[in-house]
Amino acid sequence: MPPPSPRHADIARACGLVRLLALAAMLLLLVAPARADVIPVRSADLRVEDGEVLASAQFDVALTPPLEEALQKGIPLYFTIELELTRPRWYWVDEKVLQWSTTYRVSYTELTRQYRVASGPLAGGSFETLGDVQRFIGRITSRPIARAADLAAGARYEAAIRMKLDVNQLPKPFQLNALTSHEWQLASEWHRFTFVP
Repeated sequence: MPPPSPRHADIARACGLVRLLALAAMLLLLVAPARADVIPVRSADLRVEDGEVLASAQFDVALTPPLEEALQKGIPLYFTIELELTRPRWYWVDEKVLQWSTTYRVSYTELTRQYRVASGPLAGGSFETLGDVQRFIGRITSRPIARAADLAAGARYEAAIRMKLDVNQLPKPFQLNALTSHEWQLASEWHRFTFVP
C-alpha cells in the first residue's frame, strides 16, 4: 500500500481538529453555569421615624470553606447589602426612587487572631470568632436610607433588598475562581416587600 499523499495527511489533520473543536463545544454546553450559594433573608422592613426612612434586615450569612480559607490566609472579603425602592406606574416602567447600599470589608489578622470588619465611615469592630462576624454583617438595624419628605406619604412603594459577596473586589486570581466555582459566589435572592410611608 502506497504512503498517503501530503494532501490526504492535511485533510486528516483538519478532520481531527474539527472533531476536537466539536468535542470541546459539546463539553462547554454540558457544563452548567456556577450557581451561587444562597444567603437566606430572615427579615426585612422599612419604617418612618423622626422624619427618616429606616431600614432593618437580617440575613443568615454562612461562609463556604474556600471563603473561610481565603480569609484565614489574609484575603479580605467584601459583602454588600443593596436596597432599591421603586414606585409602580401603570402607564410606564416603574419609577426607581432610591438605590442604597453599604459594603463591609471583612479581614483576618493572624498576629492578633482577630477578625476585623470595616464599613466606610461607620465604625466596624474586631471579633474573636467568624460566627460573630457573620452575625454582625448579616444585620442592619434602623439604618437611615432616605428622608421621609422625599417620598409621597400614603403612596405604595416596592422595596427589594439583597446581600452578596462582591467578587469584583477580590484579587484577580480569585475573581476567576468566582466565575467557575459556586463556592466563591455567595448571595441572597432579592427579597421583595411593599412599603407605604
